[in-house]
Amino acid sequence: MAQELAAAGAFASIPALLARNVKEFGNRPAYREKEFGIWQSWTWAEAAEEIQNLALGLMALGINKGDHVAIIGRNRPAHYWAMVAAQKCGAVPVPLYQDAVVDEMEYVLEHCGARFVICGDQEQVDKVIEVQDKIHHIEHVVYYDKRGMRKYDHSHLNWYHDIQEEGRVAHHRLEGEMAEREAELDYDSTCVMLYTSGTTGKPKGVVLSNRNIIESAKNSSEFDALSPGEDILAYLPMAWVGDFIFSLGQAMWCGFCVNCPESADTMMTDLREIGPTYYFAPPRVFETQLTNVMIRMNDSGDLKYAIFHHFMEFAKGGIGEKYGMPKRRLAKPDMKRRVKTAWKYAMGIGFAMETIVENAVRLGFAKLRHGKNVRNHFKAKDPILLNLYRGNLRDYFKYRMGNVLVYGPLKDTLGFGRIRVGYTAGEAIGPEIFEFYRSLGINLKQLYGQTEATVFITVQPDGEVRNDTVGVPAPGVEINIAENGEIFYRSPGTFVEYYNNPDSTKSTKDEEGWVATGDAGFFDKKTGHLRIIDRAKDVGKMADGRMFAPKYVENKLKFYPDILEAVVFGNGRDMCTAFINIDLTAVGNWAERNNIAYASYQELAGHPRVLETIQEHVETVNKSVAEDEMLSGCQIHRFLVLHKELDADDGEMTRTRKVRRVVVEDKYSPLIDALYTGKSEQFIETEVTYEDGRKGAIKATLDIRDAAVVDSKQGMAAE
Repeated sequence: MAQELAAAGAFASIPALLARNVKEFGNRPAYREKEFGIWQSWTWAEAAEEIQNLALGLMALGINKGDHVAIIGRNRPAHYWAMVAAQKCGAVPVPLYQDAVVDEMEYVLEHCGARFVICGDQEQVDKVIEVQDKIHHIEHVVYYDKRGMRKYDHSHLNWYHDIQEEGRVAHHRLEGEMAEREAELDYDSTCVMLYTSGTTGKPKGVVLSNRNIIESAKNSSEFDALSPGEDILAYLPMAWVGDFIFSLGQAMWCGFCVNCPESADTMMTDLREIGPTYYFAPPRVFETQLTNVMIRMNDSGDLKYAIFHHFMEFAKGGIGEKYGMPKRRLAKPDMKRRVKTAWKYAMGIGFAMETIVENAVRLGFAKLRHGKNVRNHFKAKDPILLNLYRGNLRDYFKYRMGNVLVYGPLKDTLGFGRIRVGYTAGEAIGPEIFEFYRSLGINLKQLYGQTEATVFITVQPDGEVRNDTVGVPAPGVEINIAENGEIFYRSPGTFVEYYNNPDSTKSTKDEEGWVATGDAGFFDKKTGHLRIIDRAKDVGKMADGRMFAPKYVENKLKFYPDILEAVVFGNGRDMCTAFINIDLTAVGNWAERNNIAYASYQELAGHPRVLETIQEHVETVNKSVAEDEMLSGCQIHRFLVLHKELDADDGEMTRTRKVRRVVVEDKYSPLIDALYTGKSEQFIETEVTYEDGRKGAIKATLDIRDAAVVDSKQGMAAE
């Protein structure tokens, strides 16, 4: 019914939602961007005018219905406006990763057949000009930042604001046609095309309709009671489906404000200044922030160090979730109900204070009368008061003290002081990292999703958050687990097709709309929540038949600030081994504090003391893994620390920082052979790509170390 109403009504497209927001929230802030150290702001009415002028300008350039418009650049309001402007013209926006190298950009531009490209700055323009020698269908390039562009050939180059000005001048001539194109948009019109990360091959263009975007935005917003008063920080790649649904889909549905940082370098400062109420970040961001926190605490004095660890240890085990979580906000507060609730709250405080004072007096007299045996006295005479003394009251006040000394200041420093709902997804987050943020009182939850699902497959309801599951099916989503453990789903967010790839579409989505995720998992019988094991293709068996799930072990390793990335091997083998990347920031800070000189990442990664520290981490993780009966065979027997970071420019990772296992296994096959043949060291020469695109090579002889493992049956360590 909701779909029919939306399709038949005024909210069947993103431009229609924009018009509604202008009408209902016209003077409220819609977008902010920090530029030259100052936050610039646009209301919904002002943003709509910017979008309208750009759309008219694109029509003046000759944009046709169905054209693909590539958008390349960092998060800024102008780029989000460009996506909506393309939709108003009946065209399809195709955001690209701004850090993509020329070859990656060439593939996407060729595949989608873009006639128009909107670039953020000179760097992106240069990439497009370079690929135009091979791609001849690009007719117009629009750039936003003028710096460095004066001496370029402008026969097919246009400044963003010149296009808008042309749209202003031509509005009488083109507004009629614009209105016709916009009126033709419906629930089945294409809203956006987003490319997958390409973990296993070339990226695929995922076509998402207005139905996919609007229904997913509506259902997820209602699930978390999002309102027009939310603030979010838009800093993730615009080509990623998560940024599109949060920064455009949900923002348009709810009417809340999207804040764009000045640059990637100032993101953390801008995050603290905005203090978002609704926040999303992949595990890598949370891991990096935790690493920085631990580095700073290691540099602090003994008193601060002791207070921090004392209260963080206390907050574990659910105390932080019990006393620190923000209250759920009503989507449309009822004033009468709010007054009634406030009165009850005040009365409750009064009764509580009266009880506390009365019991404190009784406790004082009891101490005078019974001395040190006061607890025994109350155990016999007043067990209720003893429970109050031992339990909730003491924990409550201790957590509030911790909030003043540790939790509150730390959340403010991280920029999380106002967060009411926070999500992480993209890949599994380590349980220890997840619990750290939950213990601070941050309502961080996990969701499981895909580009093909318009993000949402499962979500975690408030009060049912677990670190080892990804929640229950999202509103409107059905899930089925195949006999081999692979997860299938269907929902209103299910993608339309892979662009120009009917074979992949057919193999991924069947005639009934069920989509194969490629992930393996199962529903927890006790909670009914979905638990993801790993990618189905990555889950296997050891030579002795025990389950092999590398992501489970890798996430435990990445909890340590010293470890940036880990890749575990072992499928079909008699033992597990691992490649490890150190975190240069964390380990470099440790080296500085210990007066250890180093000249490069490679030198620091091979330092004996660094290897000893990593070995301690691996052996600690082995003890933890041994406690899981199902995955105890995944303990790491041998490991090495790589001489270089795994890098997307070298093809070893995707742009969303997911490891391309096939590439890594092929590129570093001599190192894998050395791990399994018992060698103590191995020489390797590796090709690398520099930032300017040049190729080079680095050589190294890597130490290979054995790690102690735990016999899960006997509980004993063995080499």
